[in-house]
Amino acid sequence: MSGETEGHKYLIDEPSDCEKYWFHSVEASTAVLVLRRMTHCMTEPGELPPLAESHTLGDDPLPDVVARLADGGVADLVWRNELGGLTFRVGDRFVKWNPRRTGIDLDLERVRLEWIAGRHPAPRVVTYGSDDEAQWLITEAIPGEPAVGDEWRARRPEAINAIAEGLRAIHSIDIGDFPPSWNREVWVGRTPESLGLRPPLDDPVLVHGDACAPNTLISTAGEWKGNVDFGDLAVGDRWADLAIASLSLDWNFGEGYQEDLFDAYGVEPDDERIRYYRELWHLES
Repeated sequence: MSGETEGHKYLIDEPSDCEKYWFHSVEASTAVLVLRRMTHCMTEPGELPPLAESHTLGDDPLPDVVARLADGGVADLVWRNELGGLTFRVGDRFVKWNPRRTGIDLDLERVRLEWIAGRHPAPRVVTYGSDDEAQWLITEAIPGEPAVGDEWRARRPEAINAIAEGLRAIHSIDIGDFPPSWNREVWVGRTPESLGLRPPLDDPVLVHGDACAPNTLISTAGEWKGNVDFGDLAVGDRWADLAIASLSLDWNFGEGYQEDLFDAYGVEPDDERIRYYRELWHLES
């Protein structure tokens, strides 16, 4: 697997000590999640990497589009990923700036945010653009804060209930007019031969595709408020979300709470689907 849950009973293999793992972080006040996957060394489960370097530009210049939007005001860098993607807060908006060298296409997220607008509490696209150097996506902030960090580790049951509530809401959205071609663009819709047959899809639902804990927004009162980071939105098996959401609990809350998420969602663990979708995510996301 990808270095996130070594030793968990649903995992298939043991990853190397320094491998891609799923570490998510969103800006401090809730809009767009910046990075779905990054490469970093970890030692023990539950140990988070140092984040100081993720909140400074260093010697890099402020992107022109961010400077223009700030117009002499403050542009707070809230996240920098290891590929060079940046997310800033400028007033009540967030700017995700992604250099073309990353190979990540922000249009995948933009069109999905536009589709889900009005169907689910998610950031609204204000504008977007690109040049020879980069793409950018500007969204409005939405209420709430990521369901991770010291406070939510202390209030873990509330956070896990909010994660489950958000997933149930996404999975209940009507998929009748979801563009079928979008499924092939993201990992959820791929079928690598190396994994063998996909488990039968008896009840297709809308799948978030990156259902980690930080992509759930929660109020200070512990109420689910919305979700962010919809670049992998697709139609598929709800276990594509449940397998990865439960996996992320190990790194955000410590091991031993995956069953709590399944209980909060209202399902019994499906070992076959958990194994398949974690391996698919590892290979294709």
